Amino acid sequence: DRGLIPSIIDAAADRLRPVMLTTMTTVLGLAPLLFERSQQAQFLKPTVITLVYGLGFGMFLVLLVVPALVAMQRDLSRPLTSLRRALRQGAGRLRWLVLGTALAQLGWLVLTLGWAMASGALHPALRMIPALAAMEPVKAGLLAFLLGAFALALLAYAAGGIAYRLNARQRA
Repeated sequence: DRGLIPSIIDAAADRLRPVMLTTMTTVLGLAPLLFERSQQAQFLKPTVITLVYGLGFGMFLVLLVVPALVAMQRDLSRPLTSLRRALRQGAGRLRWLVLGTALAQLGWLVLTLGWAMASGALHPALRMIPALAAMEPVKAGLLAFLLGAFALALLAYAAGGIAYRLNARQRA
């Protein structure tokens, strides 16, 4: 079974020739109209320019962006698959840790960024921090959320590690 990245490279290489030939023949076929200076051909110029740039952009999308998105989709699906597995497993502690962390982060989002966006001012508890009080409310709320979310994630990671070690000791 082949890996995803070699398959993406082979697929892009297989598509290079037909996409390049289609684009080049159309662009070269439209080149005389693009450089025509006569009055009769002037009304065709916007159409020709649209076709030429559209084909160039389409070639870029087909050969670079779509394969990159396929690779990114795989990278993004791994954590989501792990999250689904963590929520589906019979391990109650892990499920509660994940759900508790998600609820804590959602609550922190509401208290920081949500409050700043809804009211136009920082939460009163956050105004006590001078660095945040000096900033624009939405930016300060975003910064507070990001720092708090990172701290909550680290705390959950540490709690998960401790729970794992305790569980491993109980089994032994």
